[in-house]
Amino acid sequence: MSQNLYQAGITLLNAMSRHSDVIMQVYLSGSLDETSTTPQVIENLKKLGIVWRPEPEAELRLKSAVRNLLESSLHDERNRQIDANIGSALASLKTLAGHYKEALHHSRFAESQGYLSDLREHVYSLTESLSNSVRVLFSRINNEFGYVASIDAKIRENELAQSQVSELLNQIELFRFDELSETAGSNRELRLLLIVTLQQAFSRVTQELSIVQARLLELLGRFREFRGRSRLLKGFLLHQEQHPDFQPPDYSALSSVPMLFNQASKLIGAASADVNSVAHESVLQELVGRIKALQRNNRPQPERQAGQINVAQQTQAPQVENQLKKAVEAYFCYVIDSGERLTALQYLQQQQLEFDPEVWLYRVIDGYQSLPMEEQQYFALDTNGHPHPLYTGNFIVEDVELGLR
Repeated sequence: MSQNLYQAGITLLNAMSRHSDVIMQVYLSGSLDETSTTPQVIENLKKLGIVWRPEPEAELRLKSAVRNLLESSLHDERNRQIDANIGSALASLKTLAGHYKEALHHSRFAESQGYLSDLREHVYSLTESLSNSVRVLFSRINNEFGYVASIDAKIRENELAQSQVSELLNQIELFRFDELSETAGSNRELRLLLIVTLQQAFSRVTQELSIVQARLLELLGRFREFRGRSRLLKGFLLHQEQHPDFQPPDYSALSSVPMLFNQASKLIGAASADVNSVAHESVLQELVGRIKALQRNNRPQPERQAGQINVAQQTQAPQVENQLKKAVEAYFCYVIDSGERLTALQYLQQQQLEFDPEVWLYRVIDGYQSLPMEEQQYFALDTNGHPHPLYTGNFIVEDVELGLR
């Protein structure tokens, strides 16, 4: 250990402790008010590298390293900086791993331990940087970008965060664990640092960034909805200022109500059993168990005997069908010639036809529906009947009435 480095570190920390109030004032205000402290304190802070002057006429500001230390330790939500320079960090890791293996090969164990210590510091610094970047994003999301006031500013901050997430994901793709495995070789310490530690950090950060992206998109949609509503409200207020005597009409008295006010109330859906609910599984099993099982008769059925076929009955069916068809055509022609409305059963009784009334009604309806559309327009077919007394929605047809339009 270098004694000079040790003493310099003690001096720096003591100076930060003695002048902590000045440092916090600079951190919160952004610059140092040189009239609030003595020139000796200012010169001491400048020598220690705590504050610096960017330009000759500029105000004193905190060094970026000190500001990053305070932002990380205080979990300051104003911190919007994300370190996505992973490529150079991985190159440094490979270089230090090469130095460590070379020192071991030449039996320079003290030097190898120094390289290993530096390698650990770089690995842990990289994992901490990744975790800090995700923490910064989550803090901004959970606060819903509360450090800015307007909706437009929140949308811009959201878009900035999305671009930072995309850049961080692109940088994470630089992890090549096959190359890191080749660099580590069979060395246990190198494999623990370059493979196990980095891979765990890689998996954790990748999962968290996917959650961050989803929540950012959800917030962006909500912000845009708020902006649309605020613009609508501002437009209404501007209209009221320009037309102070404006009075909205009574929409209930209008014959045509605008769709904005013509909205039906929500209906409660019919209840049904949720078969996917685990909590109801025992109840459903009990209900299913109460269902009586169907007792099927598995006794062998006797073979059917061959019957005789009556050829006369088969030849009689087409003849009856042809008679029905001709009778329906005659019924239609009678309505056309007479111009009167006549029901099908009345025509059946007048002509003393020997068809079954129900079959006759079916054939009349079928004859009307089989006509072309241009011919159906000349007729008007009405049904006479009554609704079913028990089952709603069912209409029992007793007769059909045919006439000309």
